[in-house]
Amino acid sequence: MGKPTGFLEYGRSEAGHRPVAERIRDFEEFVVPQGADALHTQSARCMDCGVPFCHAGFVVQGGSIGCPLCNLIPEVNDLVYRGELGRAFERLLKTHPFPEFTSRVCPALCEGSCTLGEHEPPVTIKEIERFVIDEAIRGGLRPRYPKATTGKRVAVVGSGPSGLACADVLNQLGYAVTVFERADRAGGLLMYGIPNMKLSKDLVDRRVRLMQDEGVRFTLNADVGSDYPVLSLMRDFDAIVLCAGATAERLLSAPGADLAGVVTAMAYLSASTKNLLDGTPMPGAMSANGKDVVVVGGGDTGTDCVGTAIRRGAKSVSQFEIMPPLPEERAQDNPWPLWPRKFKTDYGQEEAAALFGADPREYLTTVKEVKGDGHRVTGVVTVQVRWEKGAGGRLTPVEIGGSERERPCGLLLTAMGFTGPEPSLIEQMNLATDARGFVSASESDYRTSLPTVFACGDMRRGPSLVVWAILEGMNAAKSCDKYLKRSHQE
Repeated sequence: MGKPTGFLEYGRSEAGHRPVAERIRDFEEFVVPQGADALHTQSARCMDCGVPFCHAGFVVQGGSIGCPLCNLIPEVNDLVYRGELGRAFERLLKTHPFPEFTSRVCPALCEGSCTLGEHEPPVTIKEIERFVIDEAIRGGLRPRYPKATTGKRVAVVGSGPSGLACADVLNQLGYAVTVFERADRAGGLLMYGIPNMKLSKDLVDRRVRLMQDEGVRFTLNADVGSDYPVLSLMRDFDAIVLCAGATAERLLSAPGADLAGVVTAMAYLSASTKNLLDGTPMPGAMSANGKDVVVVGGGDTGTDCVGTAIRRGAKSVSQFEIMPPLPEERAQDNPWPLWPRKFKTDYGQEEAAALFGADPREYLTTVKEVKGDGHRVTGVVTVQVRWEKGAGGRLTPVEIGGSERERPCGLLLTAMGFTGPEPSLIEQMNLATDARGFVSASESDYRTSLPTVFACGDMRRGPSLVVWAILEGMNAAKSCDKYLKRSHQE
């Protein structure tokens, strides 16, 4: 690489965060990137390892190794070190259509598999990627127009990360692409599922406008299978790619969970974003202002609920996680170069600790009952659990007697994950599903049980990361292209 001894000379430095007292007063992005000089030095830490795992892009024993997109990370880092940002951007685009998204919301699987990270803090790959794309945006992203057209039409259902990636590839291959989105804005999870302080909606809008300039058509407020007939889709397009996600949320089953003020995470985050973008009032039952807020569930979505509730004026925030905390260091069954499953404190917990004096998370705890006044939630009863193996060897949570505790609660947000895709469209198209209820489509060709219909992203794979959704969308587009070319020849 540009500086072979850089990893011996420089330590890792990272982007900063805006002060908590400042950032909780708005929804602007909280990360403060490092400057060009600092990232020039950080890129020098890429150590020219003999076998780089950062861009391996595969799964072993259920764990990820490297970037699923197989970004050419050592090459990009080298070009950044040499000051050739234009070429670094071109190299990044060879594998990645939307680095402005992953450089903000991806957990950086690449860094978890960095060779330097085996014995030192890894290279700041994610921030270098953000620097490259942000510099390109400042210079003005230009449309890439297809070199030829095929005369065939493809419908993409869903405009989340997999849908955008699929539409982008198909458009560049010369297809007339129409993206159907049931919401009033394109972007799916990127627009309404990830709050503004993590991903500015200006970035999503900019990318959608660029794709429109390149020829992609977006049809909004079009819920395929509801207000847009499936038969019309089958009749008007040569192929269909389903990218509708796995949006059925896991619901709280405790008594009282039907009370007003018990709200799913996606409903809450979507309403918050709509309020910021359009001035649409937050429904009264979703107001966090002056209330004791309880978040059930961990993960990124739970953190986003914590951070959003704080910005919405919560009196207090508690977060309950039924699982035990992750270890501080890698466990023996989680060796490098697998993604390190380690305990971390994210921005939401950092803000809650600064504001309320303690980390809001309580582990091995769940809500047993929701209390109310006959209409609205007023409190919750929590109980601690331990995990025990059942008859089949499967671990299940068992309540610990006498651990019940009643707590005040004026807003209960459930961030308990997703159970699968919504069934209506799948049933109308009579598509085969797997044992989990996801659309059956092989990873080799992404084809469903209908010959002209493909499926990808969370709808096929199951709930996962944005980066995996982007990869699935790109691969499904290529498979769709192969099918349409073959059918044309026949």
